Amino acid sequence: MNPTNPTNPVAYLGLGGNVGDRQRALEQALSLLLCRPGIHLLRLSSLYETEPVEAAAGWFFNSVAEIETSLGPDELLATLGEVEEACGRPRRRERGEARLVDLDLLLYGSRIIAEPHLQVPHPRMHLRRFVLIPLAELDPGLVHPGLGTRVSDLLAHLPQLPEVRMVAREWFVARAGKRSVP
Repeated sequence: MNPTNPTNPVAYLGLGGNVGDRQRALEQALSLLLCRPGIHLLRLSSLYETEPVEAAAGWFFNSVAEIETSLGPDELLATLGEVEEACGRPRRRERGEARLVDLDLLLYGSRIIAEPHLQVPHPRMHLRRFVLIPLAELDPGLVHPGLGTRVSDLLAHLPQLPEVRMVAREWFVARAGKRSVP
């Protein structure tokens, strides 16, 4: 739960894409997401470029958003899917295919959810440098609810590959021309 508003949990979202103007695609997805009721951006990590591992196309851009939400986990997951679809990503897709926008629910408070359609924490987040690096940037002491291990410790035990490199610290610019993150 969020100490400033105990009724609204804090969730972490993974943002990624490896097709076209990657930064613009992520900005569009984030803008659409923040227009939805019940979602408030708290912090946003830097933008990172990530070497593809299982994907057919080029390098990914990745970031992590920390949000406060009044949406339940299922509602939030559905909202992420709607935003992906609005950005041109089809609902049905093959694993490893190129993606304009990919939005993942990484953490939802300290909850552990194991449903066929929803697994939180994200089942592979602890194995992905492109998730743990931006997540550790936001909160290195954050504990993975399922493993009971800090994000910074998970990251320290991963191999140095695939390569993840910072592209920009403050990359999200609202369409009105002002930064949307304090």
